[in-house]
Amino acid sequence: DKITKDKLYAGALSLYKHKTAIERHLSKRTNDLFDLQDKIILYDLTNTYFEGRKTDSLLAKFGRSKERRSDAKLVVLAMVVNLEGFIKYSSIHEGNYSDTSDITKVIEHISRQAKTDNPIIVLDAGIATNDNIRVIEEMKYKFVVVSRAKVKDYKIVEGCVTKQHTTKSNGKIQLTLIENNQHKDYYLKVESTAKSEKEKAMKNRFEAGYLMELNKISAALNKKNGVKLESKVMERIGRAKEKYPSIHNLYNIKYEVKDNSKIVTSMQWTKDPLKDTESEQSLGTYFIRTNLESKDETMIWNIYNSIVEIEASFRCLKTDLDLRPIYHKNDDATMAHLHLGILAYWLVNTIRHQLKQCGINNDWKEIKRIASTQKQVSSSAQNTFDEIIHIQKCSEPNDKLKALHKILKIASKPFKKFKSVVHK
Repeated sequence: DKITKDKLYAGALSLYKHKTAIERHLSKRTNDLFDLQDKIILYDLTNTYFEGRKTDSLLAKFGRSKERRSDAKLVVLAMVVNLEGFIKYSSIHEGNYSDTSDITKVIEHISRQAKTDNPIIVLDAGIATNDNIRVIEEMKYKFVVVSRAKVKDYKIVEGCVTKQHTTKSNGKIQLTLIENNQHKDYYLKVESTAKSEKEKAMKNRFEAGYLMELNKISAALNKKNGVKLESKVMERIGRAKEKYPSIHNLYNIKYEVKDNSKIVTSMQWTKDPLKDTESEQSLGTYFIRTNLESKDETMIWNIYNSIVEIEASFRCLKTDLDLRPIYHKNDDATMAHLHLGILAYWLVNTIRHQLKQCGINNDWKEIKRIASTQKQVSSSAQNTFDEIIHIQKCSEPNDKLKALHKILKIASKPFKKFKSVVHK
């Protein structure tokens, strides 16, 4: 039958009805094919936005957009992947679904599906709430997470020293295993030179913006029609603080009010040197929390660093597989669309995993670029008998594409020369 858009949509909806069974099968199948043990499990959330108002949707809600599209409603995709990037569990939620939502359901699913007993669970800071960590501990799982708060009043673990480590990008970091009296877990203090320089540049930019806002408020006090009423001045200061939340606590602001008039006559601000010093010292520093019994700093950091695998998965889904934005009108079509993207990702990750095993670590965009160098060439000609001759053939693959074909066991040419004659 003729394949139409409506038939494809119907097929996508039918596939989504079997999402759980398909996901379970693919998870088991890839583990068996590549002998994977799922020793480390990564969990994170992402969102994508809708085009349109979506007034009748139960799924589309306003939330914190990771693409900074505060004007558009969102849908949230939660995923659990293993260290090789294969999906273990996925779910679709309303756009206002929070990073701090309880993960009991996710942990229960992992416990049913995991091939390895009690894998290590890696969470990003957005999900690593105390409640979620408590759930993981109650279910007897090990975890490695980024602490949501700076750790204070700590001491270096007995017998451990600060270690120097070089990252894959040749960056220099310092790793120190620490502990404090508030938690029984260990913390790994990570000090990154590159991260420090980046955060310092951001701090300087935000600080310049905050001071510019304060100067505008102060200058208005001396203008004829400037904002001088105390309540309005306080509003402007509040908006500046809201705009630069990481900077305003470094400054103390004082202003003078004219007697019984509620009119602000002058405003001054000073930087708190103690707070500024503490802020400078914390740049480039973060803390990884874990209940692992191992005291190997490098191993703990490498386990947490695997979170980049799920970030790469989300990036592939959104960018290479076009999961953003979403144009569907109803929620069923939206969920079917997201599910199609997830199924496509299974294929993408299977190909990339096979290539990685042979030392080729290209992303999907680069793999597509290499594949696009091979073309289908079509030509038509008319002979002396007024017959039209159509010829189709493939161009020769280059060396890079031949290497991919060999690893994936794909024929170097998808079809041989094809010739057809249309008689007069």
